[in-house]
Amino acid sequence: MPWADAGAPTLAGDASAPGSFGVVGLGRMAQALLLPLISDGVIAPEAVRAAVASEASARQLAEAHGLAVSTNPVEAWGCSTVLLAVKPQQLEAVAAAASPPGDLPVHPGPLGETPLERPLLLSVLAGVRLERLEVLFPGWACVRAVPNTPCLVRSGLTGLAWGQGVEPRRREWVRGLFARVGEVMELPEGQLDAFLALTSSGPAFVALVAEALADGAVAAGLPRLQAQHLAHRTLAGTAALLHERELHPGQLKDMVSSPGGTTIAGLRELERAGLRSALIEAVLAAAARSRELA
Repeated sequence: MPWADAGAPTLAGDASAPGSFGVVGLGRMAQALLLPLISDGVIAPEAVRAAVASEASARQLAEAHGLAVSTNPVEAWGCSTVLLAVKPQQLEAVAAAASPPGDLPVHPGPLGETPLERPLLLSVLAGVRLERLEVLFPGWACVRAVPNTPCLVRSGLTGLAWGQGVEPRRREWVRGLFARVGEVMELPEGQLDAFLALTSSGPAFVALVAEALADGAVAAGLPRLQAQHLAHRTLAGTAALLHERELHPGQLKDMVSSPGGTTIAGLRELERAGLRSALIEAVLAAAARSRELA
């Protein structure tokens, strides 16, 4: 059973067994979540049944990761747990191809005591509300998850919101699954758009900052590869310092800003260019787009 140990969930290999794990849409986000779990031994490769849109993608992903990948979603929807990771615009078509819950076997509960009559749907679709998922996938127990790409290196953040009928034991198992690749937070669904804008879109904003810092160092005379390495390490070290010392960002800024020094001269230019406002507006724009996608 996949719920054998909430702290270390495991999955069996047969696609019709309770331990099978379906993936519908094996793009970057699904891989960011799934591949670390496979490499960590949490999910066995033979337990996965993945479905993608094109034959070329199916072949490439199957060869690259040793998974059962096809363009036919029937096997994926036959699993007791399905990770739904398609584009929001594809949701209606995907829902039409999903197996009716009545076609799936009834599985015993986490400890064999209570039947779990409803298969579990883990959706990572940006902006798609639980209410809509429950309408499109009647009979499925739905969970809305918002993971970010640092899950690839087990430094991710995942926000969770629960649909109707997700039993406490299943919630514990889902938390354990996502905890394998980072920190997990349970939030009211109304806060997930802001969570997504900061944690899922945020890595792209930070990457842009890293690239710009490296470009500045190259302009100042450093070799490109060295500049990139130093920019990445500076961002990582700063984040660690803020987190571990529980510093307010303003405190750290003041710690390194000497009167009339180099840092305050640079900060003046950033304020002049409106960096602070630009980042605020970027997060707000991402949150608004998440709401539009609903």
